[in-house]
Amino acid sequence: MGRSPEVMIGMCYGSMALFLSILHNVFLLYHVDVFVSVYHIDKTSFWIGETIFLLWNSFNDPLFGWLSDKSLLNSEKVTSKFGSEPELVARRLWALTVNGPLMAISFMLFWFVWSFPGLQFAVVLCLYDGFLTAVDLHHTALLADLALLAKDRTKLNGYSSMFGALGSLSVFLSYAVWDRDNLQAFQAFCFVLATFSALGFFFVSRYLSREYRRLHKKDDSLASVVSVPTAAESVTEEQITIKHYVKQLRKHSNFHWFAVLNLVQVFNCHFNSNFFPLFLERLLGGVLTPAMGSLLIGTSFVIPHINNLYFLSLCRTYGVYTVIRWLFYCKCMLSGFMLFAGPNNLWLLCAFIASNRVFTEGTCKLLNLVISDLVDEDCVLHRRKQAVSALVFGTASLLSKPGQTIAPLLGTTLLAIQTGHDIFQSNSGNIRAIGALSASETEMVRVGCFNCLVYIPLLCSIVQIFLWSKFTLHGSRLEWVKRVRAGDILTQV
Repeated sequence: MGRSPEVMIGMCYGSMALFLSILHNVFLLYHVDVFVSVYHIDKTSFWIGETIFLLWNSFNDPLFGWLSDKSLLNSEKVTSKFGSEPELVARRLWALTVNGPLMAISFMLFWFVWSFPGLQFAVVLCLYDGFLTAVDLHHTALLADLALLAKDRTKLNGYSSMFGALGSLSVFLSYAVWDRDNLQAFQAFCFVLATFSALGFFFVSRYLSREYRRLHKKDDSLASVVSVPTAAESVTEEQITIKHYVKQLRKHSNFHWFAVLNLVQVFNCHFNSNFFPLFLERLLGGVLTPAMGSLLIGTSFVIPHINNLYFLSLCRTYGVYTVIRWLFYCKCMLSGFMLFAGPNNLWLLCAFIASNRVFTEGTCKLLNLVISDLVDEDCVLHRRKQAVSALVFGTASLLSKPGQTIAPLLGTTLLAIQTGHDIFQSNSGNIRAIGALSASETEMVRVGCFNCLVYIPLLCSIVQIFLWSKFTLHGSRLEWVKRVRAGDILTQV
């Protein structure tokens, strides 16, 4: 007996998380290490590259979102309860068909020397992030376009978590083939990953587009149309400009609180990923064998996806807002407990390093559901005829993506302050030059790494608990927004 079309659509949507995660997890873990420890990029070039990346990384999200959705601001089409118009979904899937393989190709450019380290660092970061942004933006926008009801969105998110967990298995193998002194095995491994990802994006996107069109035509008679504002209530085509959209966004208070919270979350996630191998090496290097290190890294990437399935079930029972709030509490309590326990209990430290990623990454994976709700609120507040999901996701990224660049810059600075050793030095002052440090210097480095490991999530969680208390899109407010979007009641704002 074949699977239902809805299940096939969910599996295809989720499988894109597999094609994305098998590449991006490897990128997060090794791109800083490769350029610092293998290509020996100098500190000035590293900072210049990260600054250029910061500007491009922040700018390309709203740019791609605007190019994708600007026509929808004036669209005469309306949204049905089934989902978004098939032409819109097909357009997003075509973008994934093209940009997915291009992202895989740009991913390969990290692991082969083809220019001066400083130039290669800046060019490849921007090139990879451009295609990654296009892929991530259209994939997350589909979460809001394919489904309106919260239970349907959590199902789609659940499929992404299952396939994302499979994609994270690449981390297990990557640590096994990783060798700073000989990259050949690692390069071959990355080539296989990139080929699989490129082919997957191409064929699955085309299949999903065909399947969605067929299902939409089949159920077209069941789709009901939402209430559309009158011409007097609607914004005219001449008024819809970037300036007008920004003015509308300034009145969206929930979006403001979320944007700051998401900035902190992105910083925390990327700080954990960028310095994970370093923390393992300096804090647990004496007790972990290479096999155990590979197991710990791989587990810390896989468990958040698996655990997210449990978090999603809690979301269906208690709501996304409540689950995220308790995840912030858990991260705060775990960090506080580890701070008092100190760096000498190695197995407790090992458990903390893994659990810290579980709660931090688990929160990241739920925030797309929050942005989907913000898409609905934006549509209702401004009486849009069609939700501009890619534009809202892109604008949210504009304000949060700087955290991705701040993480390695602030992280390397804090490590230098705490340990007394600069990560960019090639002599015995290098924090990675384990054998070149005296016993007292080794202990200083270990304590410094521990302080960075514990204080960062502790401070982030405290700030996020405060910001989340200001967010009001939950409970009766969220229920009202959903009812308006479903056409059960008229808009009154």
